[in-house]
Amino acid sequence: MAISPPASAPEIVVKATGLTKVFKDFWGRPKARAVDNVDFEIARGEIFGLLGPNGSGKSTTIKLLLGLLYPTKGHITVFGKSPNDVQTKARIGYLPEESYLYKYLTPGETLDFFGNLFHLSSAERARRTEQLIEMVGLNQARTRTVGEFSKGMQRRIGIAQALINDPDLIILDEPTAGLDPLGCREVKDLILALARRGKTVILSSHLLADVEDVCSRVVIYYGGKIQANGSLGDLLATPDQVRFTAPMLTRETTQRVLEILRAEAGDRVRLDNPTQNLESYFLGVVERARTSGATSGATSGNTVAEFIRGEGADADRNQAATVLDRLTRGAAAPASVAAVPEPSEPAVNTQKLGALLKPSEPEPQSTPAPAAPAAVTAPSVPATSAPATPAAATPPRKPAADLSQANDKLSGLLGGGPKKP
Repeated sequence: MAISPPASAPEIVVKATGLTKVFKDFWGRPKARAVDNVDFEIARGEIFGLLGPNGSGKSTTIKLLLGLLYPTKGHITVFGKSPNDVQTKARIGYLPEESYLYKYLTPGETLDFFGNLFHLSSAERARRTEQLIEMVGLNQARTRTVGEFSKGMQRRIGIAQALINDPDLIILDEPTAGLDPLGCREVKDLILALARRGKTVILSSHLLADVEDVCSRVVIYYGGKIQANGSLGDLLATPDQVRFTAPMLTRETTQRVLEILRAEAGDRVRLDNPTQNLESYFLGVVERARTSGATSGATSGNTVAEFIRGEGADADRNQAATVLDRLTRGAAAPASVAAVPEPSEPAVNTQKLGALLKPSEPEPQSTPAPAAPAAVTAPSVPATSAPATPAAATPPRKPAADLSQANDKLSGLLGGGPKKP
């Protein structure tokens, strides 16, 4: 008889063993034990919920996952490596509890900025930006700056920036805070779509109804320790009760069924009509209103971005490999430097400069020439005779005053002012 091979164990994306974080004061004395000896594992494709009251250790655990804090004891791995590994960080998308965005950028400019941090090509950034803006329902507000957005609209663009790099691990801290019920439903649909594609999602939220709708497994923190851990089906099941659901029955049939059940279980049997929850009713009202009018606010995207659904997965994998290669390899060869064109006009007027430096005839001087030796007398020259050549070949010395004027003119041409006496 053939034996079927054992099922392969799921890939572990996050593993924490004895994880402890103690905050200390200035003197090194323990001040708060935020996380206390925590153990858990998160598998690939799982939607994992972090629950607990304020100050129970959820945010500290997320910071340890991101490598923003170092554990005091124990260790934590993400994709089998340290959270500080560069390749690990390139595979993580994070939405913080508060959206820290540049308020003077439009939604498109915001996503282009974050995409550039992951070294996505210009064409790929433009493609993903268009799809994400459509997905989060901000088409009507694409020309407005983020600073003009409401809190819910800022949350939508924050979700988009957490997905711009198509991460394998998505950490969402209060993703539905500030969103209207329409946006909450779309975020939950998006989380489910990410899990179907094999992405791992860690969700931290105080809205337990949202967690119940999407999470497959949760941990509940209190005082830095895990108080409960397991699948929602196991944690929420009530083993001593059973529920029957049936279409509308006639009065006689209903009465006979109740008699049989009450004969077995007594007065604990209860009969009522099922009701839909308020979220479903709200979404139905909005859907009917949408067909009769438009709005300038956020709308329903009605679709998940193509690269998140997995369409064009080969191109995305090639892009991811390029990003990791750029992050881990050494510096590339320097690019060739383009030749700098010569200026069309000289910086200095060369004609004036040449004229200034050309020897010129001495100007008449008001000061008397130096006296000749007493033994030499100059002969008188007739007016009609040609000018005699001086016996000495040395040209006449230029007076110091002319040289000073020339220096002043040269300084003026070269950009400096004339020297003051």
